[in-house]
Amino acid sequence: MNTENLLGVGSRVKHPAYGDGVVIRLHVAAYDVCFSLYGIKLVGKEYDKWEIVEQIPAETSVSYTDAEKSLIKILKNHLDTFEEVPLGDRWVGGTLIMQPEDTNLKSKDLPIEVFFHKIVMLRDRLRVLEQRINSNSALTDIEKVNLQQYITKIYGSLTTFNVLFKEKEHQFVGEKS
Repeated sequence: MNTENLLGVGSRVKHPAYGDGVVIRLHVAAYDVCFSLYGIKLVGKEYDKWEIVEQIPAETSVSYTDAEKSLIKILKNHLDTFEEVPLGDRWVGGTLIMQPEDTNLKSKDLPIEVFFHKIVMLRDRLRVLEQRINSNSALTDIEKVNLQQYITKIYGSLTTFNVLFKEKEHQFVGEKS
């Protein structure tokens, strides 16, 4: 194995199946690579099918803090899950009250911010699912389109919650007629 081609901690790569990643740990025969969408995967040092975006020599010492800062920067650049989505002003400090028809049963009060956070998490996870479908090489284009249509219908079902969003660009959008 040629030591000058070894990737050091912090090296950035683009894997044909896993996408963008960062080397976070070196082993004798493999790297631990953290991929934006797939988490940490073990990749052999002999693997040559990926694109090396930025190589940091293996002998360069990188602190854990430096690696962590690099990883956070990369994840912020490649994922929407870090996006801050503001709640509509009229709902701030509000409460969602779920009242059952049966008056013998207790109602459930939930801070609207908690409910809104769960809606935003759902939206972000749907976006990641879309990305995974679109980048999946095992699916045919027809299969991707069929799955994408289901996601679009899910977005359409969730448009009821658009009233909670402060800005229109954060809202759910279903099929456009």
